[in-house]
Amino acid sequence: MSTPNSTLRAVRMGLLMSQDEFARAIRDAGEQLGQRNDASKRLVQRWESGKTTAPRPVYARALQSVTGLPIEALGFSMPVLLAHVSDDGEGGHDLEGSPVGIPAAAGAPTVQPTPARGNYSGVWLSTYEFYSSGRGDTFVGKHYVVLLQHGNRLTAQSLPGGSLNPDSPLSLDLQLDGNTVTGTWTEQTASEGYYRGARYFGAVQMLVEPTGRRMAGKWVGFGKEFDVNTGPWELRLMDASTSKATLAKYSQPPEA
Repeated sequence: MSTPNSTLRAVRMGLLMSQDEFARAIRDAGEQLGQRNDASKRLVQRWESGKTTAPRPVYARALQSVTGLPIEALGFSMPVLLAHVSDDGEGGHDLEGSPVGIPAAAGAPTVQPTPARGNYSGVWLSTYEFYSSGRGDTFVGKHYVVLLQHGNRLTAQSLPGGSLNPDSPLSLDLQLDGNTVTGTWTEQTASEGYYRGARYFGAVQMLVEPTGRRMAGKWVGFGKEFDVNTGPWELRLMDASTSKATLAKYSQPPEA
């Protein structure tokens, strides 16, 4: 039985696109890249249902162009690439060509997660704090994200315009085990911002409150001196709906 690609679906919904609109955008991107493709609603459905687990290169390049995310961050079963760390010159490190998630070691025992409680799909306000050594101060990052749940897996994608800092898309790929949420995060900083379009990557773990309306914990990520930094991260439920009208409502910057 195929596993649905809820990450890609979350990204598409985060772009406020129907499957038809998403397919059209992929075709348009192919034209702009000089590599025509035949993306259709049916193909998008196959990707999202998990029936097609990896797109051909011509589609992969168009998907990256449309979503602004590397193909390995879109939930497909792609070959794992080696990560290369480079200094961004602004108080942090970037991981180039790095996949979202860390593969399990060969022969490692498989642990079955505790069944999920309830459904956490909806629009959430993501808030995290980070210290910038280059600026000597602590800053807050806020995004409205659409979160989708499939079994014990949670995927989240920031909504267009729904970031405190413009043009800084955020994605989360999480696993739910009882009231514990563990996974990875990826953020592409604004090209005109302080970090000049650098892509950051790390891990996060949070606990779900009994109400099911708040998750709180901490993130970890690389720092300037190749050390591991950390800070608080919170997700707060704003609306349990994922309708197009609701997503459009939250496609605006959160209050500072």
